[in-house]
Amino acid sequence: MTYRRWFVVGVAVAVVGVLVAVFAIFSGNFSPRGYVEDRYTRATSRDIGRDALAYTSTRPPSQVSKEITDAWQPADQYVDGSGVYLRYDDDSVVILPIAAGSLILLERMTTAYPRYHHVVGHGWGWGRGSTVRGGGPGAGK
Repeated sequence: MTYRRWFVVGVAVAVVGVLVAVFAIFSGNFSPRGYVEDRYTRATSRDIGRDALAYTSTRPPSQVSKEITDAWQPADQYVDGSGVYLRYDDDSVVILPIAAGSLILLERMTTAYPRYHHVVGHGWGWGRGSTVRGGGPGAGK
């Protein structure tokens, strides 16, 4: 009887695990990119080519930045009068002020860093996934 009880408990735990996984897959955000895509309004007319996807919010950049960073802690963050620049391992989230709130730009780090280097300078460090002279001691010499 004890084997049967353990079998029933094991099956119940497995079913609960599968239900949690399915729920997470269909309703969860597994990246800052997914978080922005799910919560803000897509603005295709404001895209920067095929590199940066644009979204908008009626809230100011500081509030949008707080929402995003509360959900996904960035590897680096740079803030100045022009906007908020968030760096993640693979993606950047740039939040710029517009008359009706904020423009949120999602872009891969490989194209975002060269685009915003004049703003962030050396303010964005590099983490995993770096492609610009990345490496350990002596790299790029």
